[in-house]
Amino acid sequence: MSKEAAEKRPMLTRAESEVMQVLWERQGGTVHEVVEHLQRPVAYTTALTLLRILEQKGYVRHEPHPDGGRAHVYRPTIAASKVQRRHVRDLVDRLFGGRAEKLMVGLLEDESWTRDELESLKSEIESRLKAEEQHTKAAPESRRAKGGKHHE
Repeated sequence: MSKEAAEKRPMLTRAESEVMQVLWERQGGTVHEVVEHLQRPVAYTTALTLLRILEQKGYVRHEPHPDGGRAHVYRPTIAASKVQRRHVRDLVDRLFGGRAEKLMVGLLEDESWTRDELESLKSEIESRLKAEEQHTKAAPESRRAKGGKHHE
């Protein structure tokens, strides 16, 4: 599936997200395995319906079970990180006017954070600031290099 097609996949519902979480954690599974590993009780037919919808949306594919029989194994067709990024971007756009910092500040204020988690976030922010600083310093140099000879 092309990148453009992947971007056009419909967003996941809560129930679909729960099924995908099981498949990502287990790298696939049968309907029975999905039912067994979901956090809440779901009927076999409900899980099968969700898997078929996910297949129509392009999130999973199925293949015959390697042991034979009638069961199929459903496997994710896209990495969890890509789906998470797309859903977060959608959330930021829809609820925060495209301003990710509003979401981040809200999470910092509303969630319980350990010192280690906060230190990890601080480290990520410092790393991004350093990369931005290096990019900003490199930009004038690249413009000079593209501009050719300078006359003094």
